Amino acid sequence: MNQDQTIKQKPKKPIGAEIRSWVVTIALALVLALCINQFVIVNATVPTGSMEDTIMPQDRIIALRLTYYVSHPQRGDIVVFRFPDNEELLYVKRVIGLPGETVEIRDGRVYIDGSAEPLPDEYVKGRPTGNYGPYEVPEGCYFMLGDNRENSEDSRFWVNKYVQEDKILGKVYFRYFPSLDWLA
Repeated sequence: MNQDQTIKQKPKKPIGAEIRSWVVTIALALVLALCINQFVIVNATVPTGSMEDTIMPQDRIIALRLTYYVSHPQRGDIVVFRFPDNEELLYVKRVIGLPGETVEIRDGRVYIDGSAEPLPDEYVKGRPTGNYGPYEVPEGCYFMLGDNRENSEDSRFWVNKYVQEDKILGKVYFRYFPSLDWLA
């Protein structure tokens, strides 16, 4: 016998053990995916144009739930939250007013606490119009606006105008479909 003939073949696993191995691997992958989706990220599809041109209709986004475990939302953050008028719906908007602030919109520009200078709005689509407010943001709550102010159902129009901090699910970090873009 030459050396090639003396190599021992690896014993085959019984078919039942092989199937059990695949079932366990798939089950663990599903549990891991569910845990990540429930505790680490928010995976959402944006249905409307209220955040154009930052986020377009049908874009798919990822928000990180862990961000606000260690800090509070900041002005300008794009967040996913439970809609105050119907908590079964998820909304995506930009944080504008922080707890304790007064927000006023004059000629489409946002002013905080009576400032003479409006907030920078380089991300806003077009030139918004209208006068709204003033709105006094309660402690523990936030005032939200869409980037497409002329076509956004946001804090200006809701019955419950403010989003409680514990209803904010996460900060949007990137869009992954149809293209990959960092938003934060």
